[in-house]
Amino acid sequence: MINVLVVDDEVPAVEEMAYLLGRDPRIGSIHRATCGAQAIEILAAEDVSAVFLDIHMPGISGLELAGVINKRANPPLVVFVTADDDRALEAFDVAAVDYLLKPVRAERLATTVGRLTDLVTRPAGDGQVEMITVGQGGTSRVISLDEVRFVQAQGDYARLHTAESSYLVRVPLADLEQRWAASGFVRIHRSFLVCMPFVTALKLGAAKPTILVSNAELPVSRRHLPLLRERLQATRVRPSA
Repeated sequence: MINVLVVDDEVPAVEEMAYLLGRDPRIGSIHRATCGAQAIEILAAEDVSAVFLDIHMPGISGLELAGVINKRANPPLVVFVTADDDRALEAFDVAAVDYLLKPVRAERLATTVGRLTDLVTRPAGDGQVEMITVGQGGTSRVISLDEVRFVQAQGDYARLHTAESSYLVRVPLADLEQRWAASGFVRIHRSFLVCMPFVTALKLGAAKPTILVSNAELPVSRRHLPLLRERLQATRVRPSA
């Protein structure tokens, strides 16, 4: 079971979330806080694995509190619970595990608890896959980093491409290049990052080299070609004419 903290400046909202969580046998202790300062005190004194956090609160906002939480040595996982469906991109910046919209449905919450349980109980040494909160068509969902095949720059934003769809996040491509380098992402062009495990071929015969990532053919700049070829050799993907 996992111990959780519910943070919301409205007491009825705290009690409603605590009630829903209390019905799930995977949940252990449920702590309650109605402001950021109280939440920080509880986190310092109690063993908490996950925080269900409202975004709009007086004083320390939920986003600010998430930033404080992430600076801890072993930070608990953060789930945002809010009535706003347009803050998912900001949740990405603080690495929230999930983004729940009020009123929270029991079946949706059960999915979130399952994700939390998997992350909390993952064996030591087993790398934790980053979860990314994304928005699409006025709704929010969470995808894992290992679903992302390539990333395309769109101004100050980036579009994450998966097998099923694509999602716009408010993060520059250069920031993702640094953040995800250890996860196998390589810059191939000023406008593209690719995840190396999804690369199937490198084409060098044409005037401009291209790379195949699943079914997408992407341009490769001459400046980035040497590093890309080095990484391809490591993964045994042979260039084609």
